[in-house]
Amino acid sequence: MISNQKASNIVGILFILAAVSAVLGLIFYKPILNDPDYLIHGAEHANQVVIGALMELILVVSAVGTATTMFPFLRKVNETIALWHICFRFLEAVIITIGIISVLSLLTLSRAFIASGASDMISFQVSGTVLKAIHDWTFLLGPNFMLGINTMMYSYLFYRSRLVPRFIPILGMTGAVLVFVCALLVMFGVIEQVSTWGGILALPVAVNEMTLAIWLIVKGFNVNFQKS
Repeated sequence: MISNQKASNIVGILFILAAVSAVLGLIFYKPILNDPDYLIHGAEHANQVVIGALMELILVVSAVGTATTMFPFLRKVNETIALWHICFRFLEAVIITIGIISVLSLLTLSRAFIASGASDMISFQVSGTVLKAIHDWTFLLGPNFMLGINTMMYSYLFYRSRLVPRFIPILGMTGAVLVFVCALLVMFGVIEQVSTWGGILALPVAVNEMTLAIWLIVKGFNVNFQKS
């Protein structure tokens, strides 16, 4: 059995690692996802794109790690919801992984375009558009849609159990609702995911994760909780 403090430290560190790696992944992806001439510049910045993929793989491992490490604590509150949380977190990780594969496939497409002497651009652009669309949808369904569901589940169990002070799960449940609403608004074309409103709606869940992470590293879980 992992001690309470050690498990708390692991969860806190993994939450921070997930946040940092997610941001770095997007930064390193810029030549392949944000550059209009991505078919040319993607291959030129291949190593940078691969590092971005590695960052997102760290995100995947961190997401699964938080769920599996928290499970022994959450199951004491409600085993069914704790199992739902771990399954949905795995599903979130799978969706993000599909996005990583689409970006790496886009890099392969860029290399093939350069190797072909930049011929038949229309065909390459069509394939690139499809791969970019796959990444955009996984970026929405993983870090927004599924994140909202997962955050709501563990925050609800934290609220019931007082494993952490209640202001943290209240912030978590609020952030979960907002990021879920953000995902729905993006899906229906009301707002853009990468926009001012998208950032505002996603901010509370990010603040919750960092607050929770710091609390767990410093204080740990309250193992003498009482369900309410």
